[in-house]
Amino acid sequence: MSRKRTAALVGNPNAGKSALFNALTGARQKIANYPGVTVERKAGRLILPSGEPVELIDLPGSYSFDAASPDEEVTRKVVHGEFEGEALPDVIVLVIDAANLEQHLVFAQEVLELGRPTVVALNMIDLAERDGLVLDPAALSEALGVPVIPTVAVRRKGLEDLSAAIAEAETHADEEAHKRWHITLPERRLGAKHMARGAILSQSARHTIENGVDRVLLNPWIGPVLMFGLLFVIFQAVFAWATPFADALEGGVGAISGLVIDTMPGGFFRDFLTEGVLAGVGAVVVFLPQIVILFFFILIMEATGYMARAAFLMDRLMAGVGLSGKSFIPLLSSFACAIPGIMATRSIPDAKDRLTTILVAPLMTCSARLPVYAVIIAAVIPQTTVGPGIGLQGLVLFALYIAGIVGAMVVALVLRNSVAKGAASGFIMEMPRYQLPRIKDLAIGLWQRAWVFLRRAGTIIFMVTIALWLMLSFPKAEPGESQMDASFAGMVADGIHPILAPIGFNREMSLALVPAMAAREVAVSALATTYAVDADDEDLAAEGVTDRIAALWSLPTALAFLAWFVFAPQCISTIAVARRETNGWKWPAFMVGYLFALAYVFAGLTFWIATAAGL
Repeated sequence: MSRKRTAALVGNPNAGKSALFNALTGARQKIANYPGVTVERKAGRLILPSGEPVELIDLPGSYSFDAASPDEEVTRKVVHGEFEGEALPDVIVLVIDAANLEQHLVFAQEVLELGRPTVVALNMIDLAERDGLVLDPAALSEALGVPVIPTVAVRRKGLEDLSAAIAEAETHADEEAHKRWHITLPERRLGAKHMARGAILSQSARHTIENGVDRVLLNPWIGPVLMFGLLFVIFQAVFAWATPFADALEGGVGAISGLVIDTMPGGFFRDFLTEGVLAGVGAVVVFLPQIVILFFFILIMEATGYMARAAFLMDRLMAGVGLSGKSFIPLLSSFACAIPGIMATRSIPDAKDRLTTILVAPLMTCSARLPVYAVIIAAVIPQTTVGPGIGLQGLVLFALYIAGIVGAMVVALVLRNSVAKGAASGFIMEMPRYQLPRIKDLAIGLWQRAWVFLRRAGTIIFMVTIALWLMLSFPKAEPGESQMDASFAGMVADGIHPILAPIGFNREMSLALVPAMAAREVAVSALATTYAVDADDEDLAAEGVTDRIAALWSLPTALAFLAWFVFAPQCISTIAVARRETNGWKWPAFMVGYLFALAYVFAGLTFWIATAAGL
């Protein structure tokens, strides 16, 4: 039986390789890691016009075979046939961004030097035409000496021609390619410029306009001001826009709870629904609008091309603490969740840069912290304005996010001068074109993130909340005794509280920190469930966790709780991913230790200062 042929997709980052891979393989895909490394391996089955199946491999984006990161090292080894257990690809499919020819043709010459059967996919040709570029694929094919196929992966244009070219690629192998393309990097850059000019028939003034916009957005003085101004608007919107929807959801949960109390007889199952499910899980679900609004802005920044420019702006700040702009994208990803943020550090070439980024990623305020911040801020911070269009609650939320960023930068500086000592690495990044976001893509992205949040509420948060409710419900309290005092959970709280009492935490707060290690949002459901077991039916139906906190917590106590969550370690899943990415428990244990220490110290300082100030 003959071996199935293989083809490898290679190219610079942002060339559209993954979109082309998805279009060519459809659902015939499998994802794993390369043996011995944590870089993702995506393989799928491509069906040629003859009906022959070909294994298509989507390799990580690379700027050169002179590998500078684990991702690029994998690409180099696979293409050169040096990866153990990975067959040498029979065909190389070189993916090039049609609107960024000169940059992508530098690496293209390095690929062609291999002399392997190669096909060029001139991808995103529609966006190039939209930008006013008229290209001549035939001229580019003649210059490169290999077939060049115009494609639009997202619209499945050119796929049949590309498949046909892949089928015939091995008949066009260039035996003299090694001699022809074996040149220096400056010669490659000069050759890329000449080939790009030869392939461009005409171009409009759009590029000039975009360059003018970049001169403003990337200005070292104006750019950061505009970026932080945008972030400020985002956090104002998280409260201002979400409040009506969050109030409606909270009212709905309260109405359902009241209905259950009115229609079901008292007992275990009614308490399970009202105190466990509705009070606990419902207290988290009501913050779905804040999550959706935050991700709406993040998706807009990604889709328009602004996110990469924000990374460029942050490079100077990163360099000041010993990191590079390459750390910005993983850290920015950590605002959604630290798990993909830590995994994204694989693209960082310097080992010390990568380690430092992993260790500070949990300081980025992930979306799981947002419900905690939102419920405490809504409970203790007045819904007033401090200026035209500036809400105090949104300002406090913005300050918490900034505190996490500043904390991460300070910790990174300390780490880079101690346990992860080393010089900052350089930063090269390709700027994507500006474009309007597609409504469909935004809708899909928001739905995916909302579903992830709701799925966590229905699985992890539900299970942990019910477990806590059971611990709070048994053994039953004697008449006149607090159920919290009599329960197993109360005993756990009594053991933890003496450690946390000096920094202003009450027993309910101390208890909430334990299940919050499963997921940050559980702190909210834990507080809601804890207060629900001691509430009578009328209070349970009428009041939510926000009302209970407003009535029972002092302002210094609430501020200390917020300060704790700025620095507290992430969930257990994040710690497990950090262990996998660092190949051991040494650095995850170090990360958990220093984060707990920071959380305790800053929560204490916040409580003591607020108390001394008479707040």
